[in-house]
Amino acid sequence: MFDLASKQAHIEELEERAAHPELWNDPREAQGLMQRLTRLKNEVDVWTSIGVRLTNLDELIELASAEDDDSLQEELTTEVAASRAELDRLELGLLLSGRYDDGDTFISIQAGMGGTDAQDWAEMLLRMYMRWAEARGFTVNLLEESPGDEAGIKSATIEVRGPYAYGYARAEAGVHRLIRLSPFNSAHTRQTSFARIEVMPEVDDAPEIVIKPDDLRVDVFRSGGHGGQGVNTTDSAVRLTHLPTGLVVVCQNERSQLQNRETALRVLRGRLIERDLQRQAEERARLRGAYRDAAFGSQMRTYYLHPSTLVKDHRTDHETSNVQAVLDGQIDPFIEAYLRWNVAEA
Repeated sequence: MFDLASKQAHIEELEERAAHPELWNDPREAQGLMQRLTRLKNEVDVWTSIGVRLTNLDELIELASAEDDDSLQEELTTEVAASRAELDRLELGLLLSGRYDDGDTFISIQAGMGGTDAQDWAEMLLRMYMRWAEARGFTVNLLEESPGDEAGIKSATIEVRGPYAYGYARAEAGVHRLIRLSPFNSAHTRQTSFARIEVMPEVDDAPEIVIKPDDLRVDVFRSGGHGGQGVNTTDSAVRLTHLPTGLVVVCQNERSQLQNRETALRVLRGRLIERDLQRQAEERARLRGAYRDAAFGSQMRTYYLHPSTLVKDHRTDHETSNVQAVLDGQIDPFIEAYLRWNVAEA
């Protein structure tokens, strides 16, 4: 349900922080806070507006009934249909009720088993998510990309900024499997490839996550791209290793080593938060007796290009035969199905 009182209290909290004179000492944090405040205000305004709209509609129905006025029937039918469509859209928004759902996100793609095919598959997924984000009007930045040995990529990380970017994108976390005829062997035989998708929230204010300087190993190196072409001629790329967890984050999109380090820290913080959220979800699943080990082979979605064409989500059973549309970024039906399924599973 939409908790208006809680939303308004959160707005007041953010407005109080926004009024603090030292906020703009950190422009990125200040900008993120103001964007979150704007989103919350817009959300409250939308629900307030639909409340007024439904009240007016109810009064119009009563008036038409009392006066037995058939001339209002067409207007009422149109308004009821429009209100129902708006409520359906808002209902989906209610499913994005997680702590970080309304914020920005990082999406990491990692090639898995399958050799060159898997690296090509990882690049296909990178293209899919970038197209999806751009179609929704989100801002997309490529933070890191590691080229494959012969084709595709070994890994990549993108930053996606926009309303509820993390809430939508988290539906995509997990292992994605591709079954097709391989374009990388002379026999053109059937090949199964895997890639793992990680989705992390981008959060500036997470007091429960503390990253100590002594817990980090920082390596710098020269940025590079496909074909060995240097992005620049300085050692600006940064690799952070979080020693307590073994998590590794690389960022090389900026020319400044300092900027790359700051971005890598934000990605690392997101990974630590996601790690904690996953631990909590697994604990809840164990208590319900529904826990399954998230092994690399336990795919959450399969993309069949041979012998038939089909994309099937193994969690929700949502599927489509229009594989090309999905690979072109049309994944919203899968995301919506996941959000509804996730509420039922909670």
